[in-house]
Amino acid sequence: MTVFKIVFTVVCFIGIASLPASSQQAAWDSTYRPNNFSLKVGLFKSFPNAISDIVFLGNSITAGTDWNEQLGIRNARNRGISGDITFGVIERLQEVTEGRPAKVFVLIGINDISRNIPDIVILNNYRTIVSTIRRQSPQTKIYFHTLMPVNSDFTQFKNHYNKDQHILWVNEQLRLLGITEKFTVIDLYPKFLDADKKLDKKYTEDGLHLNAAGYALWTSILKQGGYLN
Repeated sequence: MTVFKIVFTVVCFIGIASLPASSQQAAWDSTYRPNNFSLKVGLFKSFPNAISDIVFLGNSITAGTDWNEQLGIRNARNRGISGDITFGVIERLQEVTEGRPAKVFVLIGINDISRNIPDIVILNNYRTIVSTIRRQSPQTKIYFHTLMPVNSDFTQFKNHYNKDQHILWVNEQLRLLGITEKFTVIDLYPKFLDADKKLDKKYTEDGLHLNAAGYALWTSILKQGGYLN
């Protein structure tokens, strides 16, 4: 190796090492799927579909309640998979759209953020979800929820905490996307904040997932907004 190559290599290494953490690209994986992904998708495919279905699509936050019980209806279908990311939702959209459901309510993206998937990729995946539903089931009404806040006072889900700037950016871009692409955005984020701009402890037991009071608030937002009518 020449002296020039040695010097060039050292300079490049020092330059990269001196970059601030925020400007260094963290590793991420679009192929990640939760351990129970295949099981859950298989179960979903085995269930009957109807054009009157109201589908709740997302991760563990969606999966955490019985939506028929929660809403007092009989046509809600829970399609939440704990740990899922936007790429997983895109992969399993055919199961959601094949029954031509009346409505789809989407809440997805916080696990993407925890796994360092870039914000712009999350936003592009939102676009893909919307366009795919419209192509495969044109009459389905699409509703996206903004991501809820998290609370770093807890310790159980460290990869999800202290990434508030990512949540804020994704939510803002989602609101704008709803305007340009003409779908409904249900803004959950501000409803769950405490005075410190964190997920209010009265709605959670781990700083990420909802407790009964949290689901009650979500339910009231859906009902009062007339989104189920």
